[in-house]
Amino acid sequence: MDQRLETALGKSVKLTLTCGAFQGVLHHINPGCNLLLHTVKNLETGRSSPGVKVFFSQEIVNVELLDEPDSEKKTAVLSECASSVEENKGVDTRRAHGGLGSSPCLSLERQLKAFNSLSMNSLPEKEEEERIQYTVVDCFQKKFGPAVLHLKQQDVISVVGEGVNFCPHGNLLWLQMATKKHVFLFDILLLGPQAFRNGLQAVLEDKNILKVIHDCRWISDCLFHKYGIVLDNVFDTQVADVLQFSMATGGFFPHRACTLQECLMQHLRIPSKCKTLMKCKQQMALENPDIWFLRPLPASLLQVLALKAMYLLPLRSSLMDSFMADFTAVVHAYLNTSQHGSEDQLGSIKPNCLELPKELRQLADIQKLRREKAVKEHRINEDGLLIRRVVELNERNPQKDETH
Repeated sequence: MDQRLETALGKSVKLTLTCGAFQGVLHHINPGCNLLLHTVKNLETGRSSPGVKVFFSQEIVNVELLDEPDSEKKTAVLSECASSVEENKGVDTRRAHGGLGSSPCLSLERQLKAFNSLSMNSLPEKEEEERIQYTVVDCFQKKFGPAVLHLKQQDVISVVGEGVNFCPHGNLLWLQMATKKHVFLFDILLLGPQAFRNGLQAVLEDKNILKVIHDCRWISDCLFHKYGIVLDNVFDTQVADVLQFSMATGGFFPHRACTLQECLMQHLRIPSKCKTLMKCKQQMALENPDIWFLRPLPASLLQVLALKAMYLLPLRSSLMDSFMADFTAVVHAYLNTSQHGSEDQLGSIKPNCLELPKELRQLADIQKLRREKAVKEHRINEDGLLIRRVVELNERNPQKDETH
C-alpha cells in the first residue's frame, strides 16, 4: 500500500463513484485500491449504513479528504486511486462485453439479490430441521466471552475460515467455529487481533480440543505468520477423504484432493437447497473476493458460513465410520467364529498362537478385489494415480470424469 494512502486511514472521505456519491471514514485499503469505509452515508439519498462497506476501485471516480485541509494530500489520494482505476480498465472492458456487467458494485448487488432468493428462509418444510442456530460475534461485549467459554468446554469443534488472498499476509475476515449445539461466526475484520489474545488463541492451541478443519494448510499458515498461533490436535477432512479413497480402491490414491463442498456431497446426504447455497457462495466469492469485507454481511451468506462449520462435524464422523468398516467386519468375523464355529475348529486355536488368523488374512483378498474394481471403473494417469470423478453439486447431474 502506498504510504500516501496510509495518511488517509481513519479520516473522513467523500467518494464519487460511477453509481453515486458516499461519505464515510476510511477503514482499510485492499490491494488494488478497494476502499473500506465505516459510518457510510449515501450523499444522494441521505441514508446512513451501519457497519463497514467496501467500494471497488473500478467504481471510484474521485476521492476527497473532508477533514484534511491540505490540498496536496487530497491530490495524492486521488492520484493513487485514479492510477488503480486506469490499471483496471481492461478488467472493466471485459466485464462490459460479456462479463458480470460494467459496474462491479451493481453486479455485486444483483448477485446478492439472486443469492438472497435462495436464502435458508425459503427452505421447504421437510428441510426445516436443517436450519442452524448461529451467533455473529462482532464485539467483545456480551457475546464474545460466553462464546469462548463454551468452546473451551468442548472436546471437538469445527473450524472454518473465510477471507481474501489466503497466505501468510492475507486477510482472515471470518472465523467459524462450531460445536454440536451451536455455531459462532467471529467477525475478525471488526474484532481484530485482540480476538485471538482474548481467548481464541487458547482454544486453537488447546491440545485437548480436537479441531476439525478441511485443508488446514492455508489457515494454519495464516494464523501462525499473522497472529503467532500454532494449531494443535487437528483432524483434516481433506486428508481423511484421500485416505478413505485409498482404502476403497485397494491402495490407489486419487489424482487430486476434494474441496469441502465435494466432500460433503460425497459423504453426507445434505439437502439440495444447502448444496445450491454453497455452490452460489463459492461462485460469488470467486467473482468478488472482497464480498467478505461487506458489513453487515447479508444473512444468506452468514447462513452458508454457519452451514459449512456445522457440516464439518458429521463429515468427520462419516469418514471415521469408513475407516472403521474393515476393523468392524473382522471383529464380527471373530465373534462368528467363536459363537458359531464347531468345537473342533475352536479347539485347534492355540491360546498363545501368534499366527495371523484367517479372518485377518481375508483383508488382503478384499483389498485385491477393490483394486481390480477400481482399475475397471477409473482411468489411471501417467503418475499411476486414479482420475477421480467430479462430484456434482446438482444431484440430478450424473458424475463425469474430470478430463474433459
